[in-house]
Amino acid sequence: MPADPTAPPPARRPTTAGETTAENPWPVRLLAAKMDAYIAKMPWTWVEGQVVQVNDRPGASVVFVTLRDADTDMSLPVTIARRVLSRLREALPDGLGHGTRVVVHAKPEFFAKRGSLSLAADDVRPVGVGELLARLEHLKRVLRSEGLFDASRKKELPFLPHTVGLVCGRASAAERDVVENARLRWPAVRFEVREVAVQGPNAVTEVVQALAELDADPHVEVVVLARGGGNVEDLLPFSNEALVRAVARARTPVVSAIGHEVDSPLVDLVADVRASTPTDAARLVVPDVAEELAGVAQLRARARRGVAARVEREEHALAALRSRPVLAAPHVLVETRAAEVDALRERARRSVQHRLERAGVEVEHLRTSVRALSPRSTLLRGYAVVQRPDGGLVRVPGDAPDGTRLRIRLPDGEVAATAG
Repeated sequence: MPADPTAPPPARRPTTAGETTAENPWPVRLLAAKMDAYIAKMPWTWVEGQVVQVNDRPGASVVFVTLRDADTDMSLPVTIARRVLSRLREALPDGLGHGTRVVVHAKPEFFAKRGSLSLAADDVRPVGVGELLARLEHLKRVLRSEGLFDASRKKELPFLPHTVGLVCGRASAAERDVVENARLRWPAVRFEVREVAVQGPNAVTEVVQALAELDADPHVEVVVLARGGGNVEDLLPFSNEALVRAVARARTPVVSAIGHEVDSPLVDLVADVRASTPTDAARLVVPDVAEELAGVAQLRARARRGVAARVEREEHALAALRSRPVLAAPHVLVETRAAEVDALRERARRSVQHRLERAGVEVEHLRTSVRALSPRSTLLRGYAVVQRPDGGLVRVPGDAPDGTRLRIRLPDGEVAATAG
C-alpha cells in the first residue's frame, strides 16, 4: 500500500535517556543494548567476597558461583571457567565451599535477552589466614585511632538487670552456658534470646540485626554476644567492621563472650565488658544470690554490732553525766549561786549608799558656796541695789539725775523712790 503523503513523518528515536518522554520512549531492546554497551566498557577488577552457593553441573565448562559481600546482604553471580578452578586444588583441596573467602579477577557482563548481570572471572584466589590477620590488624589500628576502644566510652553493667539480651547460635552450647549459669546464680533473671548464624556469610547481618532489636527493647538492660571457640575463619564475623561499629553504637551495655580466653576478636575490644567464656559472661551480668544473701547477713550483723556498741557508749556517757555533782546534787550549785547573788546585792547596796552620801556632801558644799557667792548675801549685810526704770544700775550720782524714778532692791523686796 503506498504511503500517505499527507501523514506526518515518524518521530525521531531519542539518542539519550534524558531525551525520552512518555510519547517517545525507548523500546526494551534499545535500553538493553545501551546497557550492554555501557557495561562492556567497564574494566576488569578484583572483587572480594564469600562463596554462598556453587552450581557445578557435570560436563559444563563453567561453574556458577554466588559471591556475597562479607559485610552486607548483597551478592552477585559469578561464572568461573572449570580450568580456572582446577588451579585451586592445591590451595583448596576441597574446592570452593560455602563460606570460603576468595578474591576474583572479573569483568561485568550484561545478558540483554535475560536482562541479568553477572561477573565473568578468569582468576580466583583464596584469602589466606595471614592476609586476613594483616587486614584485621590494620582495621584494629583504624578503630583505635577513632577512639572506639577507649575505656572512657565504655558503659557500666547494671547490678541486677531486669532482662538480659542474648545473641547466640541456634541450639548452641554457648546459649546453655549463659542461661543455665545465670539462672543458677540468680533464678529470677529473664532472657531475650536471639538465635542467629554465628559463622559464615550470613553471620554479620543476622548478629547486627539481633543486636539492633535487643538494643531497641526498653526492658533489655544488657546484651551478651556469645559464641564458642573456633579457628580464625570461624570467628571472622566478630572482627567485621560493620559488626564492631554496631556494638560501639549500641545504647545498651554489651558483653562480648566470643570463643575462649585465648581468642581475641575485635568485638572484644569495643564491647563494654569482655568475658573470657560464655560461662564467665553469666557471672558478670547477674550477681550470685547466695553471695548476696551472705553479704546481706554480714551487713546486718555489722549493723547490729554497731548499734549495740553505740547504745553501750551512750549508756556509759549517761552514767558519767549522772555521777557529776551538777546532776547528783543540783541544789548545791543553786545555793552557791544564791549566796553569790546576795553578796553582790549587798555590795551593790553599800556602793550605791556610799555614792549617795558622797554626792550629798558635795551638794551641801556647793549649796554653801552658792549661798556665799549669792548677791542676796550681800544685801543681807545692809546693801541695796538701785536701778533706773530701764534696768540700768546706778553706780554714781550722775547715773540718776533729779526726778529720775528709781527702783531699790532689798533682800526681801523692792522700794520705789525718786532722785532729788
